[in-house]
Amino acid sequence: MCGIAGWISFDRDLRSAQETVDAMTETMACRGPDARGTWVRGPAALGHRRLAVIDLPGGLQPMTAERPDGSPVVIVYSGEAYNFTELREELASRGHRFTTDSDTEVVLHGYLEWGAGVAERLNGMCACAIWDERLQRLVMIRDRMGIKPFFYYPTPDGVLFGSEPKAILANPLAARKVGLDGLRELFAFVKTPGHAVWEGMYEVEPGTVVTVDRGGLRRHVYWSLRTRAHPDDRDTSIAHVRDLLEDIVRRQLVSDVPRCTLLSGGLDSSAMTALAARQLAERGETVRSFAVDFVGRTENFVADELRATPDTPYVHDLARASGTEHRDIVLDSTALADPEIRAHVIRARDIPSGMGDMDTSLYLLFKEIRRHSTVALSGESADEVFGGYKQFFDEEARRATTFPWLVGFERDFGDDGDILDPALTTALDLDTYIQDSYDRAAGEVERLDGESDFEFRMRTICYLHLTRFVRILLDRKDRMSMAVGLEVRVPFCDHRLVEYVYNTPWSLKSFDGREKSLLREATADLLPRSVYDRVKSPYPSTQDPGYAVALQEQARELLARPSHPVFGLVDRDRLRRAADHEAPQITQASRRGLERALDLAVWLDMYSPTVQLS
Repeated sequence: MCGIAGWISFDRDLRSAQETVDAMTETMACRGPDARGTWVRGPAALGHRRLAVIDLPGGLQPMTAERPDGSPVVIVYSGEAYNFTELREELASRGHRFTTDSDTEVVLHGYLEWGAGVAERLNGMCACAIWDERLQRLVMIRDRMGIKPFFYYPTPDGVLFGSEPKAILANPLAARKVGLDGLRELFAFVKTPGHAVWEGMYEVEPGTVVTVDRGGLRRHVYWSLRTRAHPDDRDTSIAHVRDLLEDIVRRQLVSDVPRCTLLSGGLDSSAMTALAARQLAERGETVRSFAVDFVGRTENFVADELRATPDTPYVHDLARASGTEHRDIVLDSTALADPEIRAHVIRARDIPSGMGDMDTSLYLLFKEIRRHSTVALSGESADEVFGGYKQFFDEEARRATTFPWLVGFERDFGDDGDILDPALTTALDLDTYIQDSYDRAAGEVERLDGESDFEFRMRTICYLHLTRFVRILLDRKDRMSMAVGLEVRVPFCDHRLVEYVYNTPWSLKSFDGREKSLLREATADLLPRSVYDRVKSPYPSTQDPGYAVALQEQARELLARPSHPVFGLVDRDRLRRAADHEAPQITQASRRGLERALDLAVWLDMYSPTVQLS
């Protein structure tokens, strides 16, 4: 896992711009603390920061191969190809010769053999850019599910690109500008494919290849979520899910550096950890596991609409049953509310995400894990794949003609948008933005011949989660982990599993009337009964009133700066009311509003964006 950056300028020789290339590359230092490199020649400049995971001495980048005519092909690559061993063997049989044991070299030679078609042969998480000097062409590839972030910014004579917006924004050609659509993307809690918040900047969409040459920029979708018939019965489906999981986890445990699992005590992370523990035990190894907790949470836990139980008892049950080397990372409200940590999170995300303590706690968790491991396996995305969230079973959410996760969240916890200036709220018109986004997304779903109305509706809900919601969470996990140089792998995003389960009818996905029925039965033999029976509980959020008190104090400090640009976005009176509210009774919506306002203020200070409200 690494960070990449680059610049293609067909009208100039970029050797004269080495300082700018270096600045772009250095923004990725957190993603790649182990090595750095740049390759600059004529119109092309590629930069790389390396986090060494596979072939520690041999995987240095940018990596170059030569065509028979001597022209170079150069790659910068972030990610892991879990099938690189098979691809290497196939390429070797076709006459390719390798000088390293890295997956990067396999992808590079794959391009020499198959061109941009190499994308379709990769199993893994990938954001890579390949400069082909003979063709004067840049090829940018992103993995199918969008696990690895990848952004680009077209210019009049080429393109800028990077793993994160900050790499692009380090180039003077990129304007630090955010318009109404960018703000809508921030506040709507939907993910518009290709949207990058910053004006003029785009994402390489998941499952897409973007090519840039002197003729312009072109996009090619090499993978999308397609509807297919599912011929398997229940027992066959359960067995196939188990077979896939065994293969996926085995592949993703490959590493030349210490690895671990993220354990929450839920079905997803428990199943993944138990599989990893069993496989490593066969090799005489013990898996490390880590969990997040908050001071006093387990002892003083109060159930809410989303979380019926604390995580820790279930975490410990699984750790004992699987024999993991386990450690709880216990956080307190002082650290969660620390303005310095908030700044680290905003810098990592490049935007004010509004996810509050769930971002800061994830950052602090990963920071501590990085002291012990370089690679972590996560249970992320299983809820989207197998149907684990409450909204999959909520009749109101099922019937709604909007994104299902928005229905229950606003109903149960209120709208944190109340903190915004009323004039901005009117200009944003989020209801229309969300509805248009929903209509586009729902219109992409293919209906199976003979599929009932109910099954098609559930297919649509699954599609929305797999192509919109999960991308929010994958980006969050990547940014928080790579901010501290930790590689997080997501076995449940393997495209083979996603395709298979997506096309499994809802009646099979929930055959026992519960969430994630297929996953539960596929791994039942590995799980303690307590974990098997546990109802889905999302990532935890602190319940310590001291956290809200600290937010209120920071909000009052912000209010004491009346000329701060945040008050062009946030309503001063509404923020004051939230800051003066009696802390023990503060609502979830008010707390999230405080987090939102403070995030916006830090972002404005840090990035100095031009915010255009018309």
